Amino acid sequence: MTVWGGSDVAGETSDVVLARPDLDLVPWFLRLSAATRRVTRQNLGWAFAYNVVAIPLAAFGVISPAVAAATMAGSSVLVVGNSLRLRHMARHA
Repeated sequence: MTVWGGSDVAGETSDVVLARPDLDLVPWFLRLSAATRRVTRQNLGWAFAYNVVAIPLAAFGVISPAVAAATMAGSSVLVVGNSLRLRHMARHA
């Protein structure tokens, strides 16, 4: 049995690993994490609002199953598109 350095374990269990010795990245990571949290809340809010409105309408026959499915697909596209905004921020480090 070989005992490896603790840095391997730390790298595997940490949320963020700096690949270069640049502490100026820390504020960038903090901004990115705040933006991620904000987008996640927006996505959850949108999904919750959709489900509160569309599911009862579909259950009571106000909208057809095809319309409900189409709006669900649109909701998913909206959530994915909102999440993709984070890629733009991540590229501009």
